[in-house]
Amino acid sequence: MKTQVAIIGGGPSGLLLSQLLHRHGIGSVVLERRTKAYVLGRIRAGVLEQGLVHLLEEAGCADRLHAEGFTHDGAILACGKDAFRIDFHQRAGVPVVVYGQTEVTRDLYAAREATGGSIEYEVSDVAIHDAQTDAPHVTFTQNGQSRRIDCDFIAGCDGFHGVSRRAIPTDIRLEYERVYPFGWLGILSETPPVNHELIYANSPRGFALCSMRNATLSRYYIQCPLSDRPEDWSDTAFWDELRRRIPPAQAETLTTGPSIEKSIAPLRSFVCEPMQWGRLFLCGDAAHIVPPTGAKGLNLAASDVYYLYHALRRWYHDDDRTGIDGYSEKALARVWKAERFSWWFTSLMHRFPDQTDFDRKMQQAELDFLRDNEAAQVAMAQNYVGLPY
Repeated sequence: MKTQVAIIGGGPSGLLLSQLLHRHGIGSVVLERRTKAYVLGRIRAGVLEQGLVHLLEEAGCADRLHAEGFTHDGAILACGKDAFRIDFHQRAGVPVVVYGQTEVTRDLYAAREATGGSIEYEVSDVAIHDAQTDAPHVTFTQNGQSRRIDCDFIAGCDGFHGVSRRAIPTDIRLEYERVYPFGWLGILSETPPVNHELIYANSPRGFALCSMRNATLSRYYIQCPLSDRPEDWSDTAFWDELRRRIPPAQAETLTTGPSIEKSIAPLRSFVCEPMQWGRLFLCGDAAHIVPPTGAKGLNLAASDVYYLYHALRRWYHDDDRTGIDGYSEKALARVWKAERFSWWFTSLMHRFPDQTDFDRKMQQAELDFLRDNEAAQVAMAQNYVGLPY
């Protein structure tokens, strides 16, 4: 098999890159180790920056997003019984859009299938070869048979546990990581959201987040020890604890119901440098992880796709290698800014096991400053809605 770009990973970043390249006459093959149903069954955040919205429009995949997505012009930050609102439209000039990552992926699958895009499912033993030459190739196993793709470039969109990052030699690859000493217990419920905008709560009992998927589907999270298991928490225990952590006005109006999904996610900050090696380029979680506070994961993957897609266009259409040569440096400049924001917001809103009374006073002072200072709100809003590409 031959193609111009081999894309490892059939999640939203790999599919988006494939679709954008297709619309400019650049061929690709997507390799996915799972089934399509499995990929669509993964529950992820759904707060989209305008940069991602514009990319989906350019990819021809935004019709359902515009019809069904929810525009959010702000978010609520709470500390104990006190709460205040950050107005994104006033402070940053643009909103965010709430539209589930699963739905983004579904729309991208539909677009690739409608145009005959090549997606190979249930592949294993994926290996990257000759990435530092002008003729890289990828081998894999599918249905018990060994297969090979010869290509010009390889895009590693296969997540934190994928093979792409590990293909970069250890004497070249630098990895930076912080693992947080807690997780998020999240549930999905067929209930109306408690608030039309997201609520981030710093409580003496730990962090909580009230979010939504649509008018009848809600997503809620509470900070929990890493030693907890989802089965340790009954639905009743979860709802009772959530009420204790969010502002009284919302606690009194919270609609509860059976959970239809319950899981615990660990939190980490992670960056790999460089994000390219020869003709191998890393995108999304293959190169970086952010804690979910602020919903930067998918959005940061989208900015990687933006830089790589434009670099490949310049290579094929203009015989210009500037974008290819500078991909890692350009992508990492934005990655570290998003990492900083996610780390700051996580540090601000959570209770840490080794936190002292002084640390808690600093959190409170930071929240008070954010509540009362316009410049602080502008900085927070600009980061939340997404820094420019």
